[in-house]
Amino acid sequence: MIAMPPRSGWIGLVDAGLAEDIGPGDATSAALLPPEAPGHARIEARQSLVLSGLEVARATFERLGAELEPRAGDGDRLDDGDELARVRGPAQAILAGERTALNFLQRLCGIATRTREFCDAVRDAPAEIVDTRKTTPGWRSLEKYAVRCGGGGNHRLGLFDGILIKDNHLQAVGGVAPAVERVRAQGSRHLRVRVEVETLEQAREAIEAGADAILIDNQPPESTRAFVELAQGRVRTEASGGIRLENVAAVAATGVDEISVGALTHSAPAADIALEWLER
Repeated sequence: MIAMPPRSGWIGLVDAGLAEDIGPGDATSAALLPPEAPGHARIEARQSLVLSGLEVARATFERLGAELEPRAGDGDRLDDGDELARVRGPAQAILAGERTALNFLQRLCGIATRTREFCDAVRDAPAEIVDTRKTTPGWRSLEKYAVRCGGGGNHRLGLFDGILIKDNHLQAVGGVAPAVERVRAQGSRHLRVRVEVETLEQAREAIEAGADAILIDNQPPESTRAFVELAQGRVRTEASGGIRLENVAAVAATGVDEISVGALTHSAPAADIALEWLER
């Protein structure tokens, strides 16, 4: 079972989304339906997708007094026409929550689906597909959850849970060895130290200085293979930059341990999902 992020970290997004959409009230439903009118609807996929975000959709409807009954689970592959869930409760509540719930589902299912595509593309190699910090502000915990639903891994949740020495850090402190030595002396001993490298000399320096991993930035597969051979398993290797579905298999074939893909979160298209009214 894929662990959901704590509810306290995302329920505010649900409340903000509902407040933004409903405002002082759903003018259309209030004019057409009495408050006591019951409703029953199904949420269905309109394309092949990987499911993610059912608990967020459930919370959205619950905030308005309706109930969501899952018909599948996060991480499941669904086909066009498959049912995700049923929603029951006051008709006004279901219609008021429809768009906000679907917005969450479409975004999170889109990320999970795109992640699964990348994971499927490298299934014959040991490389793990991981995300980056290129997430929607405020949505990070949910978007990284969706990556996990798609079979990927999380690189870092934020600046606090890993040390990644990037090119700007290297410029600021004067090189790879001084940077690694400084974080080893002054940084948390519990955090893995990763160094972004662009040359074999930088990679060699990082390994000799005691880095735990090297991030091979914006290199073609033939160059990436040389970095992996240099590492010889002494440190973990990660390829990043310019990774697309068209080239990810070639990158994985170099033997890297991880492939980080910003497009999992910053460019995943929304999945096509709809809510359809049912007769009781």
